[in-house]
Amino acid sequence: MIDTSKAFLLITVMSAVTMLLRFLPFVLFSKSTPKPVLYLGEVLPYSIMAMLVVYCLRNTSVLETPHGLPEAVSVTAVVLLHKWRHNTLLSILGGTFCYMVFVQIIV
Repeated sequence: MIDTSKAFLLITVMSAVTMLLRFLPFVLFSKSTPKPVLYLGEVLPYSIMAMLVVYCLRNTSVLETPHGLPEAVSVTAVVLLHKWRHNTLLSILGGTFCYMVFVQIIV
């Protein structure tokens, strides 16, 4: 078991390293941002979203009951909500709610 002083020291060091890593890009790129970094800023959000979709749907079995129906309905709900309101939080919450209702109550 770690005593209080060691725990406090660990938390302090981890906080300092985290802050350094968060603030370092602003210090390094204060004058101008390099083109590769700007490119990554444009491309990475879409790549991350695609990876999250693949991660969420990776274990979906279309050969067993309910044949991926909760996932399909929830993904459709996310897309429709996002097209309708252009609100990411609403889309995520709506899709999650739809999936949980489908899995817990209907199936």
